[in-house]
Parts: sequence; C-alpha cells; structure tokens
Amino acid sequence: PEQESAEYRAAQAEYNNFKAQNLKLDMSRGKPDKAQLALSKGLMNCISDDIAFLEDGTDCRNYGLLDGIPEAKQLIADLLELDPSEVVVGGNSSLSLMFDNISSNMSHGVRDGVPWQQQGKIKFLCPSPGYDRHFAICEYFHIEMIPIKLTETGPDMDAVEKLVAEDELIKGIWCVPVYSNPTGIVYSDDTVRRLASLKPKAKDFRIYWDNAYFVHSLTEQCAHIPNILREAEKYGNVNMPLMFCSFSKISYAGASISAMCASKSNVDYIKKRLGIQTIGPDKINQLRHVKFFGNAENVRAHMKKHAAIIRPKFNTVLSV
Repeated sequence: PEQESAEYRAAQAEYNNFKAQNLKLDMSRGKPDKAQLALSKGLMNCISDDIAFLEDGTDCRNYGLLDGIPEAKQLIADLLELDPSEVVVGGNSSLSLMFDNISSNMSHGVRDGVPWQQQGKIKFLCPSPGYDRHFAICEYFHIEMIPIKLTETGPDMDAVEKLVAEDELIKGIWCVPVYSNPTGIVYSDDTVRRLASLKPKAKDFRIYWDNAYFVHSLTEQCAHIPNILREAEKYGNVNMPLMFCSFSKISYAGASISAMCASKSNVDYIKKRLGIQTIGPDKINQLRHVKFFGNAENVRAHMKKHAAIIRPKFNTVLSV
C-alpha cells in the first residue's frame, strides 16, 4: 500500500505539471485537417435541383430507396468487390450502423431469433488492443468483453476458434481487418479464412467486420485481403459476416456516406427493419458523392491526395 500510494502521488505530480503548462492540444485520433477536407470541396456544388435525379428518373429529393441509391450501392460494391445487392448505403456514420444492428439483435434477435437480451449474459470477442468505440458499444449494452490477443497477423485464431466452439453466449467478434486500430496491422489471408470458416456454437454468431480503412494507404500499394463474404460463402457461413465502411476519412468526416454489406438474404431482412425505422436515407448526399467521385478508381486517386498530405506527418512522428 505504501508503494502504491507513493506511485499515485508521483503520477499526480506529473499530471499536475502537464496541466500547469495550459496546453490546448487536439489529440483526436483520425481527424482530418483542413487541407484534407478541402480535397472534397467539389461536393458542395456538384448537384443542383435540376440534376437531383438518378439514371432511372428517381427524384433524390423525395422519399424511398431505403437501402440507398443504386449508383451509391454500385460505387461501394466496386470498391469492396461485392454485388450491389449485398450493400446497404446509410448516412454519415458506419458506427451508427453497427450500433443499430447490435441494438436490434439485443431486442429482436438475429433475423427474428431469440433476442440476445433474453439468452443470458451475452459476450463478444474483442481483439486487443482494439477500437475503443467498439468496446463502448459493448459497454452500453452490458455485453461482456473477452480480450483476444491481437498479433501481427490478426486475432489469436487458436483462442477464437476454441472459445466460439465452446460457448453459445459468445455472439460476435469485432474486427478491423486492414490497418487495425491502433497498431496498423493487416489481417493475414489465413486469418481471414479461419474467421470465415468458424464453427461457433451460437447459431446467431456474427463477425463485425469494420473495414474502416479499406482504401486508406500511405503508400502506393494499398493492403488487399481476401473478401470475407466470399470466403464465408465457401464454408456455408455467408450470413455470418457483416461488413462496414464509410467515406468519413475520404470526403467529409461529418457529412459522408457509410455502408453495411452482407449476404443478399441478410440485406433483405435488414430492409424490412429499415422500412419501419426510417422514411429513407439522405439520397441527396449519396448522389453528391456519386457525382463527385464517379467511380472506384477516382476514389483511390483521391486517397493518394490524402496520403500526400499526411505521409510527411507520420514520417515526422516516426523520426522523432
């Protein structure tokens, strides 16, 4: 106790010294600066009332298209190597899509199964170190978090496979497969395939595949991993992965588009819930992004401009 008290006093003194400097530092992680945000200024004037229409004549200013406009679904499908029928385009936050999915599972179960909250103390596997906002969602819903060591190739798959096979209350695993928070590692091909081929005891187990940095490389070559949905399909697990992404660090952090991607069967089920939950997404913003970027290749070219701005900053930190 004496040592602990002394350690506390020393840490408190150091903390007080920092406070005395009266620094005003924004330590937000992953927050684009003004130069990065300026790259997307064309979003402000790329559409007007007379061109707020889709190729099929749909007026984006009106209700409808719960799962997003076809052009936005196609753009994201091309980036993620999916079919548009496997894409639901949402608002500016992929985190909201994750939260909403877990909330629905807690109250109504997976695809109208037994609600998670009625099954007992639900658990999630949490590769650690990991993304604090994923963990905060678990805390909010009183989901028990089981730490899984994050290695240089992804989660410790021996531990993952053993745990999910034994415990029916383990309902999910959080994954950031490319440039994972906070270490930046990329899941190996073997890790992706082992995740896709899991045999969980819980039939309502889900892989929350947060592909937040899918085109976010500081080098010329962006990391490429196997498509989790296609891999899961090979093992009869096509409904298990739920993929998430957003344009938050591509266009405007507070006014981008996001997507949840899953099997067509899962998407059809999700659309039923959306029909109750919303009258439709912000199709104007989706169209704005389609008009500004045009296609997947232009998105990748845009990301090279981001890299040119922030690569020197990373190099400076590393050199110091």
